[in-house]
Amino acid sequence: MKLTCAQFKKDFLSEIETLYSTSLSDTSTIGQFIALGQLVRRYNSQSWTRTAKFYRDHHQKQVYYFSIEFLPGRLLASNLLNLNLLTTVKKGLTELGLDFETISQAEPDPALGNGGLGRLAACYMDAMASLKIAGNGNGIRYRYGLFKQVFMDGYQVELPDDWLHHGNVWETRRDNKSCIVQFGGNVWLQPQADGSLQPQADGSLQPQSENTEDVLAVPYDVGIVGYHNDITNTLRLWSAELPPSATYSSQDQRDQISEITKVLYPDDSNSAGQQLRLRQEYFFSSAGVQSIVRDFCATHHGIKLLGKKVAIHINDTHPTLVIPEMMRLLMDEHHCSWEVAWTLTTQVMSYTNHTILQEALETWPIDMFKNLLPRIYQIIAEIDRRYREQQTPIFGKALVDQTAPLGNGQVRMAYLAVIGSHSVNGVAPLHTELLKTDVLRGLYQVYPERFNNKTNGIATRRWVQLANQPLAQLIDQTIGSDWRRQPDLLQTLLPYQQDDHFLYQLGQVKLTNKQALAAYVQRTMGIKIRTDAIYDVQIKRLHAYKRQLLHVFEILREYFAIKDHPQQPVVPRVHIFGAKAAPSYHYAKAIIKLINVVADMVNQDPAIGDRLKIVFIPNYGVSIAELIIPAADVSEQISTASKEASGTSNMKLMANGALSLATYDGANIDIMQAAGAENEYPFGLKVNEVYDYYHRGNYHAADFYDADPELKRLLDSLIDGTIPGIPTVGREIYDSLLRYNDEFFVLADYRAYVTQQQQISRDFQNQPTWQQRSLANIAASGHFAADLAVARYADDIWQVPHERLN
Repeated sequence: MKLTCAQFKKDFLSEIETLYSTSLSDTSTIGQFIALGQLVRRYNSQSWTRTAKFYRDHHQKQVYYFSIEFLPGRLLASNLLNLNLLTTVKKGLTELGLDFETISQAEPDPALGNGGLGRLAACYMDAMASLKIAGNGNGIRYRYGLFKQVFMDGYQVELPDDWLHHGNVWETRRDNKSCIVQFGGNVWLQPQADGSLQPQADGSLQPQSENTEDVLAVPYDVGIVGYHNDITNTLRLWSAELPPSATYSSQDQRDQISEITKVLYPDDSNSAGQQLRLRQEYFFSSAGVQSIVRDFCATHHGIKLLGKKVAIHINDTHPTLVIPEMMRLLMDEHHCSWEVAWTLTTQVMSYTNHTILQEALETWPIDMFKNLLPRIYQIIAEIDRRYREQQTPIFGKALVDQTAPLGNGQVRMAYLAVIGSHSVNGVAPLHTELLKTDVLRGLYQVYPERFNNKTNGIATRRWVQLANQPLAQLIDQTIGSDWRRQPDLLQTLLPYQQDDHFLYQLGQVKLTNKQALAAYVQRTMGIKIRTDAIYDVQIKRLHAYKRQLLHVFEILREYFAIKDHPQQPVVPRVHIFGAKAAPSYHYAKAIIKLINVVADMVNQDPAIGDRLKIVFIPNYGVSIAELIIPAADVSEQISTASKEASGTSNMKLMANGALSLATYDGANIDIMQAAGAENEYPFGLKVNEVYDYYHRGNYHAADFYDADPELKRLLDSLIDGTIPGIPTVGREIYDSLLRYNDEFFVLADYRAYVTQQQQISRDFQNQPTWQQRSLANIAASGHFAADLAVARYADDIWQVPHERLN
């Protein structure tokens, strides 16, 4: 939209007066943010209305992206960028004596996700709007975010993340779109006149229920603004409330309802936590599907058009209950036969698998599931029965038993998702291959035509245009600004590898970003870090397979090397971590304690000085990532080969010029192919070597310990008092590696990892060559843009039109 600076200032002052009945000088920063957010929403309101009307009038096929996590980040700058108002608003605020960055930082950063899964969902929402796809997000409006992470005596402590303390300026409550979600009770099938339970002529049975617990699902809609295109899509987040007609008398019953949308990922290490998690998953799946079917029926005649006008995407296993819920609605409320309902459901559904870890392929105890969701269980049992009946004659009982939705006393969500969808995709070529040959091998034999790959992508608008404005401006000056809409044009930067002036400017951009991060670290943590050091970054969820532990061993190696040879010249390093551990994940929290203790030991050692520093920034989230990523020199992507489905921090870091220190895992392989392996630092076991160890059972961690004196010293430091204050934690980690045989092959990969770390120190001293390699990563990063990834989903899976990127 077009807006003059003068008009903006007038509008903003008017908004301040309307909201607060006072002058600008008498408002707080949070008040200024709320006023600015309200104003931006008003600027965009007609676009949101027009978009919905256009989709409705043209009967456009709608995509509904279901995810238990959405990590949108702060939306003020993003919305202004996409509305093409960012420069105008910044200038206007400056003229009013205000600082845009200060106001922007007053916006809460909603932690409605744990990491890559939720951020991917947000990147894809941004891409759908920017490609003019009729895309809708569907998730949960958590009252509290994941948690606010603080460190006390080096341990992670979880505090409530009260992100809604001042409300959410971007959301609109839609009471008229509310619906009822039912839990528990007794369900039976209505007998016919002769008392039999035979189906009606159309194959349907009419269920009856009593004593259900009814929960009101209230939607809160957030506008997702497309890039310079007058499109605003909708992210719908559901809140659980007491139904208006409810007569719940006890506080316990009220609390039970409010718990559903209170917090992301409740502790599911006990039965009560598992049940709450299942309630969350059914709650937003049911509410979302009810809303979809209701809106479809309001604008279309005949339920049988559903498959042509609706696409529902299941982002990981958590929303898999959309499949039986759609069956329930089609059969029980729209009186479709099973065959018609099943055909429509499978036409509509598609599923992205995000993991090969067995513990993440959700299962639920049948008894618990049946009691909580009796009608849904009946439908899943019938899906199971029909699957077995159809596939056993073809594939045999053994394979069908292994792959059916019900088995071993469990409801198996990943298997249900595959059986009930027309498309199943992995998120990197290696991951998709492992789904076919290992994790979902049996189902790939049954449905080979359903499996396909869609490598993950990131929103370069947020991760380059917003997070790294100095780099974005340099690119504009060099190749023009068309890359902002067509990210694959970044490859036209490659010839500048031979331009010394450009390489110097690229180095200055990195220095500017390092200075910004160093200032933040000094201000918030009291740690002073050099800006000429290698910034070695590992930012991701804390999990044993991601191997933050390997990174810690490298830090200890560097520390001991300086202590042993204090006069030896050293290339200075700053090791930067950002990570949260799940509250019930004891081992991950032990590693956090270790990192913090090692950081204290190193940072406070006068013999080390500023040659080596460790910075573990607490409460990692989108906004902190936007500060760290542009400053990074080295991107640590060191998961055990075969364990990381794709990764997206690897893509964000490469787009900002970091070189990957990476295993042959997930999309690391694709990054090496796109940017050139000579521009990265690959190391470690390959997938076939990891699987060989599994099959032969001949991995012996102690062999590596015994054969490598340096490695032995590092492990012994965990238990011999070298590292103070970790007698229990140190022993636990030591035992995990030697006594319990190092599940994720940390010791096997140690020597290869160290070799590449030493090479990094040598290479970093030749800055012109380093910047050439950095540029190779930036130029190749357009290959991993969310716009391109979503276009492939649109063409191959959802079958919806979209704006072309060239």
